[in-house]
Amino acid sequence: MVRQVVLDTETTGLDANGGDRIVEIGCVEVIDRQVTGNHFHVYINPERHMSEDAVKIHGLTDGFLSDKPAFSGIAAGFCEFIRDAELIIHNAEFDVGFLDAELKRLDMPSIAELTAHVIDSLALAKQMFPNRRNSLDALCDRFGVDRSERTIHGALLDAQLLAEVYLVMMQDGFRMASGDDGGEC
Repeated sequence: MVRQVVLDTETTGLDANGGDRIVEIGCVEVIDRQVTGNHFHVYINPERHMSEDAVKIHGLTDGFLSDKPAFSGIAAGFCEFIRDAELIIHNAEFDVGFLDAELKRLDMPSIAELTAHVIDSLALAKQMFPNRRNSLDALCDRFGVDRSERTIHGALLDAQLLAEVYLVMMQDGFRMASGDDGGEC
């Protein structure tokens, strides 16, 4: 049995080392290439002010997050959900950097210590489709994954979309490796 967890985060900004924090985590479980319906989703009080640029991306405001738990309140459950899984993350360096910063603040094991390993779906897409747009939106369009509900970024919705994209992308990759590219994507 291969257990994978497709993961996405939303944050207060772009710099984990500069004090930006995670405000939402969404995870979708995939076992043996099938989405199980089991997921982990939390909103997190970042214990700091949200940048206006971040609010424009994900719509999460200081007011909405004010009564949500801090990362310390969800860390144990999050770690248990991802433990020993293969993580699939689009632009993994970004999300892992934020997750590791949060875990380090609590003297908890890093993502590398908690999980089997991390697959960066953006890096894979760049290998498969060089010189093409490989954002999550572009991949949804390329693989026919319906993203009509995605008006703003949301960690759980983005993880669900990425799970669909990744599974199709891996099937397409196997066809390409076997010499049957199935035509233009």
